[in-house]
Amino acid sequence: QVQLVESGGGLVQAGGSLRLSCAASGRTFSSYAMGWFRQAPGKEREFVASISRIGTYTAYADSVKGRFTIVRDNAENTISLQMFNLKPEDTAVYYCTADTRSTTRIPDNGGDYWGQGTQVTVSS
Repeated sequence: QVQLVESGGGLVQAGGSLRLSCAASGRTFSSYAMGWFRQAPGKEREFVASISRIGTYTAYADSVKGRFTIVRDNAENTISLQMFNLKPEDTAVYYCTADTRSTTRIPDNGGDYWGQGTQVTVSS
């Protein structure tokens, strides 16, 4: 079992920045891949970013590439998503996910564990 708790969401103006964090517990953190998904109102949940178990491999959705950065701290059992130059279309609930079946990246449909989500709202 893996428990995931997100934090750091909020309201920001377009062009601003936010940093999301996800704290994990329950299994050896450095043994599995982690990532972020998001779900906007009326839309399906979509992949945002993924990071391998020791952080050497990252992947991003085209819509956030160059603006978002995912990092992990295996000593603190956390990952974070640094978001720059936010746009109104980034407004969504952001979910942290872990995939204990993979060491390299999160599958396209997400991992086997999920956090409860944190709201990010970008005003124009």
